[in-house]
Amino acid sequence: MEIPSPALHGGTKDSVGDPATFGVLTISDRASKGIYDDESGPAILNFFHEAIRSEWQAFYRVIPDERPLIESTLKQMCDEEGCCLVVTTGGTGPAPRDVTPEATEAVCDRMMPGYGEQMRAISLKHVPTAVLSRQTAGLRGKSLIMNLPGKPKAIRETIDEVFASVPTCIQLLEGPYLETHDAVVKAFRPAGLVRACRKDGA
Repeated sequence: MEIPSPALHGGTKDSVGDPATFGVLTISDRASKGIYDDESGPAILNFFHEAIRSEWQAFYRVIPDERPLIESTLKQMCDEEGCCLVVTTGGTGPAPRDVTPEATEAVCDRMMPGYGEQMRAISLKHVPTAVLSRQTAGLRGKSLIMNLPGKPKAIRETIDEVFASVPTCIQLLEGPYLETHDAVVKAFRPAGLVRACRKDGA
């Protein structure tokens, strides 16, 4: 499934940040079959447009809840397309076909459980069923993979808050320096990781 190409890149050339590549992966049987339009992937892309000041481009896919396909797509986004961050949406609940966390763990070298813990804590402020979420996050090479909720409202409730630590994580993985718009999400970095100007001195 494709969305208009202008929505797949953003940021500004005068940012102190580096160009970055993101992956957005919607995992849904019905959306992948066209039974309904995917709104979750575009919600993530809209967040990038609002929050990321660095220049960026994104690869966006909508696939069914099939674990082998999820795993192969995550590998492709990390290894072939060079995404420093891959954000998934969907497939994190207790239903039999919800296998996104298992696929994520299978392709990751190391897990980052704190992201799942923080997202559930955020969601529990809004709905008691947040305890049913099995969202997780992990690292594959120099890529961070994060599982987000499946609904646009829940996506924005969580990513707007949890993203504050993501630029530092990516930087520590020797990935690009991400500059954010502070009014949307203020990236938290130790003082030694803060960049005052672009690498080329501009």
